Amino acid sequence: MSTNGGAEFLGAEWGPPQPDEGSGETQPAANPAARLWNRIKQAFAPVVAFLAVVVKLKSVLFLGSMAVSIAAYAQLWGWKYATGIVALVLVHELGHVVALRLRGIRASGVVFIPFIAALTTWRPLERRPYQEAETALAGPVAGTLAAFAAMWIGHWSGSDLWRALAFSGLLLNLINLAPVPFLDGGRVGDLVYAWVWPVIGAGLIAYIAVRPEPLAIILLLFVGYIFYTHVRNPAQGDRATVEPGHRRLLSWSYLALVVVIVVGMHATYVGRHLN
Repeated sequence: MSTNGGAEFLGAEWGPPQPDEGSGETQPAANPAARLWNRIKQAFAPVVAFLAVVVKLKSVLFLGSMAVSIAAYAQLWGWKYATGIVALVLVHELGHVVALRLRGIRASGVVFIPFIAALTTWRPLERRPYQEAETALAGPVAGTLAAFAAMWIGHWSGSDLWRALAFSGLLLNLINLAPVPFLDGGRVGDLVYAWVWPVIGAGLIAYIAVRPEPLAIILLLFVGYIFYTHVRNPAQGDRATVEPGHRRLLSWSYLALVVVIVVGMHATYVGRHLN
């Protein structure tokens, strides 16, 4: 809905017919139905104006939070990297938006949060856990494709900046796939089969043996906990409501995406400063 819509409700073109000045003729009086319709439009004009303001505020919040994020990242890594990483995060969020629109659902909005990435909200899909998980997975899929596009540009141009953007984008999507409730992985992880977690856990243990990073250790703890919940109660919560075919698709998609991201991170690692 455009802002002009609210102005038109209050403008002269929505009022009763006016006499033609200079013609000497008087327009016939409006009939009762026309008068009622005009009153209805006048009554709802404030509502339309309010909705127009809400649309404006959502746009301002989206653009404003994006600008703040770019400025925050630029203080540490420069404007080029800041703009690139925010663009990659935006593609990730648009993955959610597109998946929702394919189901006829509009996202509540996209808000960027500096050093945390961004947030897209939508109303629950009427207790349809598979559709929720599929929508959540669409974000990391889109973000990973965008990161691989940056990797291709970096390979073609020889630019370490593009390679660093690809690595950072892949890392953000990998973290987002962690089985944590407020992340995308939290919507997916509870529905996949239990065998997925020992596979991912083994990969994390191998990585920690080479590079004992705190983040990898934290992720291993989350993986171990969700595997424990799967073994303790295989039919807990939404798992019992998801068809086996859907669980297989989610399981293999989730695992394949994790593997692709890890391989991409290995290929794009740049051990130098970004400036």
